Amino acid sequence: MNIAGSPILSIVTFLPLAGALFIAFLPREADQNARFAALWTTLITFAVSLLIWINFDKSNAGFQFVEERSWIGPFKYKMGVDGISMLFVILTAFLMPLCILASWDAIGERVKEYMIAFLALETLMIGVFCALDLVLFYLFFEGGLIPMFLIIGVWGGPRRVYASFKFFLYTLLGSVLMLLAMMAMYWHAGTTDIPTLMTVRFPADMQWWLWLAFFASFAVKLPMWPAHTWLPDAHVEAPTAGSVILAAILLKMGGYGFLRFSVPMFPSASEALAPFIFVLSVIAIIYTSLVALAQDDLKKLIAYSSVAHMGFVTMGIFTFTQQGVDGAIFQMLSHGLVSAALFLCVGVVYDRTHTREIAAYGGLADRMPIYAACFMVFTLANVGLPGTSGFVGEFLTLLGAFKASTHVAFFATTGVILSAAYALWLYRRIIFGSLEKPALRSLADMSPREIAVLAPLVILTILFGFYPAPVLDVTAVSVKKLVSDFAVTAGQAAARSP
Repeated sequence: MNIAGSPILSIVTFLPLAGALFIAFLPREADQNARFAALWTTLITFAVSLLIWINFDKSNAGFQFVEERSWIGPFKYKMGVDGISMLFVILTAFLMPLCILASWDAIGERVKEYMIAFLALETLMIGVFCALDLVLFYLFFEGGLIPMFLIIGVWGGPRRVYASFKFFLYTLLGSVLMLLAMMAMYWHAGTTDIPTLMTVRFPADMQWWLWLAFFASFAVKLPMWPAHTWLPDAHVEAPTAGSVILAAILLKMGGYGFLRFSVPMFPSASEALAPFIFVLSVIAIIYTSLVALAQDDLKKLIAYSSVAHMGFVTMGIFTFTQQGVDGAIFQMLSHGLVSAALFLCVGVVYDRTHTREIAAYGGLADRMPIYAACFMVFTLANVGLPGTSGFVGEFLTLLGAFKASTHVAFFATTGVILSAAYALWLYRRIIFGSLEKPALRSLADMSPREIAVLAPLVILTILFGFYPAPVLDVTAVSVKKLVSDFAVTAGQAAARSP
């Protein structure tokens, strides 16, 4: 199907919002109708998003499906995707129906409002990856805080208010600095058009301040050590689907921001500060892996493992190599699948036992063999076992890191060993052993709905482990352009410096 000339990105972005408005007008007692409306909206959005992938030109390194309209004064409504951003749109649209299905029985109060919040969040997340104007990007980027704040604060656990405010304030504080940087860029360049700003050569001293301001926002969002402390609290208190979106999509906005803004727009500062990023990345990989080993809460352990895996992402991006950046993007997409699946697995047992304490489980293989098999696939992918999607991203980022610094690659590789330690320790405690606890003897294995949620994630985790080409072919040309443009501009800056 040829979609040339159609506003496909606007349709994919705002279709969930249209579904949210429809649900808003349903009667208050129509909870089941709200669930079905949300499910169908997200399924249709995903189906439409696949048209972007089908019609995407892999040989074109520029932005495609570009839409541009006059908006507010000098600011434009401009949307477009390239090989770096397109797959994140697909990932977001793919995970949302799974989140709605996972919430089907888990959410019993204010179902209408819950579905509206999720659909509004989908619009804002997709908008982040499509926006080609600074102001539009900032509105989508910050707007996503509001529905996630509500999802955690209204439908979360006992300490939900504390966790939601901590999440909101941490992220907002960093983003205020980014807004100031965007204003400075507009005053200097006279435009907020992102493709144009990629060609502007900001003065070297200005680049440092702009880079640090954007870093403040993206480092919290990713999150990087030591700005990661909001994440475990948010994950523990969030409902299952909230944790899925938080880990799978919202965290990736930080990595995407580094690729879209920091590296192409501030190459001199990026090159000078790369050692600083390497240090933070290695600390994140090692320290948070050790912290994960000490956790007694299922969600907290997976949350800390997310911080460790995002350390590989930042390390790969700032190697400025084809393998490193390709690996970082693949790692983000793979982590989006694997972390989503792990939180869904936690939700499966939490719905039955209403506890996340690791010590409360043991011997689940006896009662839940299908669950044990699914959980094994995602645990091994989280470790980075060859044959799973987790291996490809880690291997490529380590390859890029080895080219940049053997010391960084050596210390980062210890994170692979530590991830095996905490992931396999968790699996042994929960799945193996004797079924001693009486409460676990009556557990039923996964229902058809739960299997329908996890089956696509199992398939994709294994498929991309053996055949990563569908992802790497899409990103290759855009990443090559990013790396080559960076090398040219960084070289020119080095030549100009005394």
